[in-house]
Amino acid sequence: MPQRHPVGNNSRMIPPLFSAHALSKRYGSQTVVNDLSFDIAPGECLGIIGPNGAGKTTTIRMCLGLTAPDAGRISFFGRGAEERTLTMPDDALAIKQQLGIVSQFDSLDPDFSCAENLLVFGRYFGIRDVVIQGRIPKLLEFAALSAKADAKLSELSGGMKRRLSLARALVNDPQLLLLDEPTTGLDPQARHLMWERLQRLVQQGKSILMTTHFMDEAERLCDRLLVLDHGKKMTEGTPRQLIADTLEPDVVEVYGAGALELVHSPLRSLAQRVEVSGETVFFYTQDSHALLAALSHQPQLRTLHRPANLEDLFLKLTGRQIREDG
Repeated sequence: MPQRHPVGNNSRMIPPLFSAHALSKRYGSQTVVNDLSFDIAPGECLGIIGPNGAGKTTTIRMCLGLTAPDAGRISFFGRGAEERTLTMPDDALAIKQQLGIVSQFDSLDPDFSCAENLLVFGRYFGIRDVVIQGRIPKLLEFAALSAKADAKLSELSGGMKRRLSLARALVNDPQLLLLDEPTTGLDPQARHLMWERLQRLVQQGKSILMTTHFMDEAERLCDRLLVLDHGKKMTEGTPRQLIADTLEPDVVEVYGAGALELVHSPLRSLAQRVEVSGETVFFYTQDSHALLAALSHQPQLRTLHRPANLEDLFLKLTGRQIREDG
C-alpha cells in the first residue's frame, strides 16, 4: 500500500503520484539496486543522493522503463483524465506521456533552432503543431530564452542548453519530472537560475525526482532525500531532519602545520567524533566552545567553525573514500 507524505511546509497528507516498490537490479553478480522503495507526492521534489556507483542512474532508468527491474513494481497513480493506476512496463507509453525527462547529457538536435527543438519534440507525444506553437513562447520565456528562439545550439552557452532541455521536458505538460544531475557542468550563475526555475515548477504543483552530486542543491531544492549506497537505501527524510537526527550540530575544521597531530591529542576528548580527510581534521561536537578556546592557543592552525550540513551527513553515511564510476 503506498505511503502518504507531507509535501513541503504543508502538513496535509497527500497520496502519492508515483511509487517504486522493492526495486532490484543486477548485472551479473553485482547488485546495482537492492530492494529500493519510495513514493513521490504531487508537488514534491524527491532527491536521490549517493556516491558513484550507488545506483542512482539505474533507478532513474527503471522509472523511465529504459531498464527492466529484476524484481519490484513501478506504479503511476494518474490524475485528471487518466485516473487509473498505471504500471511499468505494461503501461510504459501512457506513463511516459505524463513524464518530463532531463538526462545527464543534453540530447538536443544541433540542426534545429531552440523553437524547432521544442516543436519536433512535442510531435513525439502526438501533440498538434498548433498546440505546440502556442506553448513555445511561454516555454522559452520560462527558460529565459525568448531572445534565442531562432538560435542554433552552437550559439548557446552550456547553461542555456540545460534550460532548453528543461523547457523541452515541459512541452507535454508532464505531472512528474525526472532529472538526472540537471546542473552538472554549469557555472554558479547558471546553476542558481536553474534552481529558481525548478523551485517555480514545484510551486506550480509539478513533482520532481532528481539525482545530484551537489549537496547544497539537494538541501535547497528537495522536500525529501533518499541516501543510496551500494544500491540500498541508507536513510530517508527531509534534509534538516536527516542532519538533526544523524549528526552533531557543530563542526570545527582544522588544517595547517600540525593539524593531523590533534587526532591523538587531548583535544580529541572535546569532540564526540573526529574524522580526517587529506590534511584537514574534522571535529564533530555538541558544543564547540571548549574546543575553539583550546585551538585559539595554537595560532599556527587555521580553523573553520560551522553548523553541520548535508555534505557531513553524506560523508558519514557513505564514507570519504573516492570511488570510481560503477
